[in-house]
Amino acid sequence: MTSSPLLSTIAKRLVGGKVALITGGASGIGEGIATLFYEHGAKVAIADVQEEIGQSLSSTLCNSIYIHCDVTNEEDVQNAVNKTVSDFGKLDVMICSAGIGGENKPRIIDNDKADFERVININLTGVFLCMKHAARVMVPAKQGCIISMASISSVVGAAASHAYTSSKHAVLGLTKNLSVELGQFGIRVNCLSPYAMVTPLATKFIGIADPHKFENTTHTAGNLKGVTLRVDDVAKAALFLATDDAKYISGHNLLIDGGFSVFNPSLGMFKYPEST
Repeated sequence: MTSSPLLSTIAKRLVGGKVALITGGASGIGEGIATLFYEHGAKVAIADVQEEIGQSLSSTLCNSIYIHCDVTNEEDVQNAVNKTVSDFGKLDVMICSAGIGGENKPRIIDNDKADFERVININLTGVFLCMKHAARVMVPAKQGCIISMASISSVVGAAASHAYTSSKHAVLGLTKNLSVELGQFGIRVNCLSPYAMVTPLATKFIGIADPHKFENTTHTAGNLKGVTLRVDDVAKAALFLATDDAKYISGHNLLIDGGFSVFNPSLGMFKYPEST
């Protein structure tokens, strides 16, 4: 028996009826997640400091709103959660995607304290505040899902700056802690750790603006050949974690890195001849 096009469309609406608040939702990975969640039936709140592109994205996605939100400002975060609940009646999914790469300075003696603290404030304190205020409304409801954006830099060293690596290791620790605390209320807490891909954050940090050149560089350094990581791949991972199919997954760091974090290319193990 074949399914009708209508039934197929309904079946693909994996988060239909859910409400998602996405920080950093105006561009990069956040934009990809906001768009995919909308396509799968979610009502989306786009929280970002990028007013113009945030409003523009919201205008193209039905059942979505834009909220100005600096994640380092607790009043902004509190307002974003409150407005989401006020407009949509609840909060099912909190996506903590806002982040920056910081200055690409390999030598610690060249790093400024102010630059280090700025990265920590946005990438870590911002996630903490989003988790805190999501928990504030999810605990009474005894349901919800919190997903934070970590990085391969949450599990390996020397893939990014000292500040960025520190912040992403800390996000993983916070994810584990909160999954234990909120698990007793039926709330799941996970994070995603992708490899490098073309986003405004990554291209600025590495200093390669051309997308094709950027992808060639990261592809050469990566482990899994024949495929290239794209924003949509990370969005699909977030979508899965937000669905009921992931109902027993919590405290998990989902690596989207093609095996990058488990291999050491300098060892040369399992290397086939080029002609194979």
